[in-house]
Amino acid sequence: MPSNAHHNTLYILTEHDDVYRTLLHERQLPQLEIVDEPHQANIVLASPPLARAQIDEFAQLEWLQSVYAGVDALCARPLPEKDFILTNVKDIFGPQIAEYVIGYSIEHFRHFMLYHAQQQSKLWQPHLYQGLANKRLVILGTGSIATYLAQTAKAFQLHTIGINRSGIPPKNSPFDNVFHINELHSALNQADIVVNTLPSTAETVEILNRNSLSQCQKALLFNVGRGSAVNEKDLLWALDQNYLAHAYLDVFKQEPLTDDALWSHPKVTVTPHIAALSFPHQVVELFANNYQHWLDGFSLQYEVDMEKGY
Repeated sequence: MPSNAHHNTLYILTEHDDVYRTLLHERQLPQLEIVDEPHQANIVLASPPLARAQIDEFAQLEWLQSVYAGVDALCARPLPEKDFILTNVKDIFGPQIAEYVIGYSIEHFRHFMLYHAQQQSKLWQPHLYQGLANKRLVILGTGSIATYLAQTAKAFQLHTIGINRSGIPPKNSPFDNVFHINELHSALNQADIVVNTLPSTAETVEILNRNSLSQCQKALLFNVGRGSAVNEKDLLWALDQNYLAHAYLDVFKQEPLTDDALWSHPKVTVTPHIAALSFPHQVVELFANNYQHWLDGFSLQYEVDMEKGY
């Protein structure tokens, strides 16, 4: 870890470089110079896919701060032959994910889209609807996003079930129950709403497939984790067989989405990876705190185990 005397150079490689540059200039972080050439930098603030494409140009890289939560691009095999610390962004996406899931769930159960359509025809026709209270929300994952979603769901009186690899609730858990991943089928069997928040790992690839989805009973499915968690052909089958009532998909194996079947399916809502955006001011706040750790010689927050991928 660098000493206090160390002069640090930062290279920015994101979809919004100008915004990040402005925000960082305003911060005036000590002993930090923003450079224009990748080979000059010992610290890189980057979007993982962009960084992956240029990884060989970072000759002096010591620390890479991702502007996303997902760092699959930098952990994919073969791993870059570089010895650097990788950190990602956490704890800023919970509110946005909760809005997305709760918002679309309310729209579905209270027929908001239907009333919008009826208004075009000046059709006055009320429909019976359901509230969220006492419905069962099954969340794959019990990390910071899942935890925030479970806390928010409590306000709507949803019953929350978290699923993880230990079966042990997180500290100060807001979940009503936590199941081990081996109990996924029995959790899905009682779910009204299923939300995937899992990172992309070898264990999570296509965890939502014909076998698991056929346990559902007309549930809503949200994928706000990684596209790789869902077998897309099996998902379409589960929708056609009525195991799922609707799928709200924000992430896909291939982005932008090219699959016509998903685009055009009446029970699929496609959104272009916007459920939770990395707002630059939040990322910079997090980076500034981590940079202070770096200067002080402390270990960094949100360090990623590149072997595990999270």
